[in-house]
Amino acid sequence: MPAVSTTLRVLAVPVIALLTVTGCQTLDDAGRTLGRSDLVNDLAARLDESLARTWTAEYRLPGDRTITIAQEKEPARSAYTWTAGKITVSEQAITRCETTAGRTACTVVPPVLMSGKAAVPLFTEARKVGLVTPPAVIGLLTEAALDPRAQVKQTDTTITGHHASCVEVRRDAGDFDACVTSEGVLGSFTGTLDGRPVELTLDRYTDSVTPTAFDLPAGAGVTDRRPPKP
Repeated sequence: MPAVSTTLRVLAVPVIALLTVTGCQTLDDAGRTLGRSDLVNDLAARLDESLARTWTAEYRLPGDRTITIAQEKEPARSAYTWTAGKITVSEQAITRCETTAGRTACTVVPPVLMSGKAAVPLFTEARKVGLVTPPAVIGLLTEAALDPRAQVKQTDTTITGHHASCVEVRRDAGDFDACVTSEGVLGSFTGTLDGRPVELTLDRYTDSVTPTAFDLPAGAGVTDRRPPKP
């Protein structure tokens, strides 16, 4: 089983322990009644399964900023683009780009094992520079599950025309709200990650990627640190 699947499901277990106690119920996309434990399992499964599909998600942040996550199933590759940089992951390389004072510099390093899911190393790299990632949101749910004073409420909404299941978490260590769409994409998040307040909302979602989604920024200087081919 791919490592990311194990990670997400292990993280979901303590969340289930908390939510089962509340006894609240909701409905899944097929109209079946779900307990809260089933809801968290469903959200974790959606996030996990989406890592192996092709899609593009554009997010709106405060201050008119945007970020875009694009991933392709075949060939397996992903890209995370924001105002000051870009990260791309493929079977050939990991590329990190940073824009400072109007100049963009990119560094290319050897790829890592990704079990057919380029989003796994992509999100690892994105977290290093303080970007929001689905595994980070699941981690917050896990922390809430271990907090006996945490209060969790489930709601449903529509984000850019896509149904989303949401959780509102209220706890002494910090409140947060998170939504996941039926397609398994993070729909919105408001809270604190790594000590920083974060807010983002899905602005556009498609089940395709543009041909230029994985291109390096125009005019970027490139340093290739991969070992030469024999």
